[in-house]
Amino acid sequence: MSIGEMLAATVPMARTLNLEFVETSPERAVVALPDQGEFHNHVGGPHAGAMFTLGESASGAIVLAAFGDQLSRAVPLAVKAEIAYRKLATGPVTAIATLGRPATEVVAQLDAGERPEFPVTIEIRREDGAVTGEMTVVWTLRPNG
Repeated sequence: MSIGEMLAATVPMARTLNLEFVETSPERAVVALPDQGEFHNHVGGPHAGAMFTLGESASGAIVLAAFGDQLSRAVPLAVKAEIAYRKLATGPVTAIATLGRPATEVVAQLDAGERPEFPVTIEIRREDGAVTGEMTVVWTLRPNG
């Protein structure tokens, strides 16, 4: 099962919004939100909440891709998130997520008995490439037990 399939199966909100997991690797995650009228705002584009969920889902996908081999000893959890809406979003939008710290540094902290925190940065773009939103989600790997 791919990371996208796993997230769609285990995160009801991802299924509700019909998110498409285009690419999921430890270096980058790309998730698309199709243009769907039932999730539009008052100006005919995707609702801010739908775009937030899109960005958070992309961040979760890269976290699973980068740290999936650590799940037997730690649980990934979002700690905080911030989003800035830059331009009007219309039509389908895509979120591109990247890790803000090297995964090896995060795992080294976990190996040292610490609870690492690390940012994931996300750009949300329209089909024409315009950046409509910028987001940061800070994640942690909480050691089991």
